Amino acid sequence: MDSYEIMVEPKPPRKKRTGAMVWNILTILMLVAILCVISVFFLIFVDPNSDLNPFPPPTLFPSMAVPTITVTPRFTLVPSWTPTNALEQITNTPGPTHTPLFTTVPLFGEGDFETTSTPPPGGYAFSLQQGSPAAIDGAEFHPDSGCNWSGVAGKATSLNGEDVSGLFVELGGELPGVATLEKLAMTGEALQYGPGGFEFTLSSSPVASSDSLWVQVLDQQNLPLSDRVYFDTYDECQKNLIIIYFVQVQ
Repeated sequence: MDSYEIMVEPKPPRKKRTGAMVWNILTILMLVAILCVISVFFLIFVDPNSDLNPFPPPTLFPSMAVPTITVTPRFTLVPSWTPTNALEQITNTPGPTHTPLFTTVPLFGEGDFETTSTPPPGGYAFSLQQGSPAAIDGAEFHPDSGCNWSGVAGKATSLNGEDVSGLFVELGGELPGVATLEKLAMTGEALQYGPGGFEFTLSSSPVASSDSLWVQVLDQQNLPLSDRVYFDTYDECQKNLIIIYFVQVQ
């Protein structure tokens, strides 16, 4: 038998895929360029005035505005209130009033300031309502106190008939058997007399006096809005509350 030699033909060497490598490099470069463009757009969006923005927005000059004048009201008007105890039905005749030369009274503490009863130019803004002062039974507003309490109260009313809150009311003078009274209240604190009501406690029992106590309305700058109103007090339980209503006249 003849022997045959098997010859294996060598394969030719593979050609390098240079074309695919080039496209891969170009693709990577394109992705990097896209990322750079996106980053630049994002930075410009966040900060339009950035140096990367070739078209920065124009500089806006501040607008000129004319200042406006605002008026701060001295006191606040609140809804009207009809008192349950009509002053027209009270027959007590108010005691005579007089104007002292001067009196020292405190605002927030004893001896802090001095005020006088000299009327401002044009007169006072508040005066007494017809029928004031009047003495009534305090049990109507203090049913639990009975005859173990005496005081003075009232309210302030504006030109249009509405109660006024936020005004100061001073009480001064002397009460027999009691030390000199120097107190300050604000309209709107004693709501039992209305939205503009005020109240002072005089003593723990009714005490009679004649023109030794007075009240006066002041604004928030401690300027008088009314004259000092002097009133009498009584030692009767049915007259242990003095009602004084102020009404605005200008």
